[in-house]
Formats: sequence, structure tokens, C-alpha cells
Amino acid sequence: MSTFEIIGGKSLKGELTPQGAKNEALQILCATLLTEEKVTIHNIPNILDVNKLIELLSELGVKVNQESKNTYSFEAKNINLDYLNSPEFASKGSSLRGSIMIIGPLLARFGKGYIPRPGGDKIGRRRLDTHFLGFEKLGAKFNFNQDENFYRVEAKELKGCYLLLDEASVTGTANIIMAAVMAKGTTTIYNAACEPYIQQLCKMLISMGAKISGVGSNLLSIEGVTSLCGCEHRVLPDMIEIGSFIGLAVMTKSEITIKDVAYHELGMIPGAFKRLGVKMELRGDDIYIPKQENYQIETFIDGSILTIADAPWPGLTPDLLSVFLVVATQAKGSVLIHQKMFESRLFFTDKLIDMGAQIILCDPHRATVIGLNQRQGLRPTTMVSPDIRAGVALLIAALSADGKSTIHNIDQIDRGYENIDLRLNAIGASIKRISN
Repeated sequence: MSTFEIIGGKSLKGELTPQGAKNEALQILCATLLTEEKVTIHNIPNILDVNKLIELLSELGVKVNQESKNTYSFEAKNINLDYLNSPEFASKGSSLRGSIMIIGPLLARFGKGYIPRPGGDKIGRRRLDTHFLGFEKLGAKFNFNQDENFYRVEAKELKGCYLLLDEASVTGTANIIMAAVMAKGTTTIYNAACEPYIQQLCKMLISMGAKISGVGSNLLSIEGVTSLCGCEHRVLPDMIEIGSFIGLAVMTKSEITIKDVAYHELGMIPGAFKRLGVKMELRGDDIYIPKQENYQIETFIDGSILTIADAPWPGLTPDLLSVFLVVATQAKGSVLIHQKMFESRLFFTDKLIDMGAQIILCDPHRATVIGLNQRQGLRPTTMVSPDIRAGVALLIAALSADGKSTIHNIDQIDRGYENIDLRLNAIGASIKRISN
């Protein structure tokens, strides 16, 4: 378990370029299984979860070639389906939640897909029913072996159908889309997730020969094709990292420019920060955040306390609520942070309270933050990263605290952020990595 030692209280200055989007990359990598032709993907982030999935694909028989720093090519010509029954696959597949999305492509192309029960962040219940209910409606038979903790789906032929998803699951929608692109007939998916990640997946599949309409909406129509070809695709910049950098700038009173952000794909993120009083300017496709000594949280029109809540796209992404919460600790005013989609993501607030933040944890889904208005900075402390997003929020808090903080279990942060210590040190941070 590795550790960060942070000397906080320093103002940073410079430019940061966001990595490729982790959530998109996991979907796009799984989609390479849909064709035996070469697929080239640019802007793949060099992070633990993505690297694990690339390794898993390689062991499954995909020919992987790193063509440059963040560009890879994939050829899924000689897939070894026997690997799905191996102990190695059981171990590696269960350690990565994104591995669930290999099932849709394998089912579409080979008529079978197996996966051990996947792990990932411990942020509460994350059920998989949407995936398997969708596969069953497409004609697959589903089996879950509780003794082996293994999911299996098989189908002689997938047939298009009408699907009303029980929830707008991003990974569930992605998995079903990938299964449906080669199903016989037309598949209609209503209540589909429509995040930019899903839109990117659909655009890639269309470039491979898939017939998909309704991209960007929650109603997709997919006309099945018999095969798909190779393509070239570029992953969007990571909106979660962009939001994290905005939070970092305001908490450390820094002047930072975030480069090439694909601004129109950020949805409500910039607006939500502005409601917390954060100033920023759009310069071309860059976001410039000036140094701010103070910032004030807005209220609703009637004067009542502002609520910032997550929701399926185009609502606010749940992955940034931890950052919004940290930013609110030093604002003037109060805000209710409502985490609707996961029940354990706010439990890291006890660490912020130890640092001097004024937070009332109302229940597993809601926390009220009473901003300190910079009257009292956060105190340095020792803490453990519970998951990827809380981990980076704690890192931001530590960088704002005057003195030495320690964060253990930073492997969690490495799962989602590429060389975050080196990149922040380059603009003036003091983060030391200690490998245990």
C-alpha cells in the first residue's frame, strides 16, 4: 500500500492537461472485441484500471501494440475463449469492475460471455441486474453460480427487441449496446444512459459499421449488422479530472489553466462550480481559473440553502460530488451535498471534519457543509483513501492545508489519475510518493 506525503499550503501556478477519460476508455477497450480487424485508440490514460483491462484483453488473445505514449492498437483476431474458465481470469476479472463490459462484445461475436463477480470501488451497492436483464431480452440465457461467484450468458442467436431499462446505468447501457449491434433485427433501448462516454462509444461503433440512431438521447435504435470493421478513435479528456483541477485551483488559491477540455462535453460541471462562487474563464477550449482569495456560495432564488445533487446525464456526475464538498468547506455560505446514486461516498467526510471542516453528515446520502470563508484553513492530518474520487478530494484538501499531511492507500487514486503527483509537482505542489 503506497503513501503520499504532502506539504500543503502552497499556491500553484501553471498549466495542466487532462488525461483521457477513464470511463470512456474502459468501454472503448471492450468494444475492440467486436471485430477481428485493427482498432487504433488515441489518448488512452496510463492509469491502473485501464492498464489492468488492457492486460486482461491481451491474455484473452487480443494482439495489443503500444504505438506511442497514449496510443494503442488492438486486433482481436485470435480470441481464446477457454481463458474465460481459467483461474487467472477469475482473479483478474474480479479485481476490475470495468471487466463486466467484455460480456456484451463476447456475446455478440461468439455467443457466450463469462465474468467473475467484479470488484471496484467500495462506494455502496452497484447492482448488475440491468446488464443481464438486457442480455436475456436479447435472447441470451443467464446463469449465476453462487459457489464460484461467476456470471455466464450464452446465446445461439441474439434477436433485436424493445428494452426499457430499469435504470439508466452507464455500463449497463454500454454492455447492451455492444451486444445489440450484431443482433438480428432492430433493438430499441429506452431510458438509456446518454453520458458523453456512451455517445463516444456509439460514434466509435458507427465508424466500425454499426447502425445506431438517437445518439445523445435516452432513446437509442440499433439495427443489427453481421460484422464490424476496424477503426480509429480518440478518447475525450476526462471530465472528472478537469473538475478535480478546478477544485484544486480554488482550494489552493492558485492560478491554473486547464488545457483542451472539450468544454461542450462538460455539461453542468462548470455551472455547478460557479454556483459555489468559483471564477473561471473559457479561453478557446481552455479553462482559466484565476487566483481567488474568497468565494461565496449562491442561494436559491427564495434565499434557501443551495443543494448540489448528482443525477444521470445531463445531470451532474456523482464522481465530482466529493470535490464539490471539499471546495465548499472554505467558501462563504452553506450548501447541502446530496449524493443520490451511491450510499457510501460521503463517509470520507469524517476525515475532513478532523481537518477542521464544518460538516454535518445528515445520513449516508446527504451532508451539509458550513463554509469557513477562509477564516480557518484546513489542518494537516493522516488519512486513508477509501476510493478513487474521495481519494483525490482528500488530496486537494491536503494540498490546501498548511503543513504535512499523509494519505495512505493511494493505489486507489492511481486507479483513476495518471501520475497525479508528478503533474501537480510540476506546477508547484509538494507531493512525495512512498512505496511500501
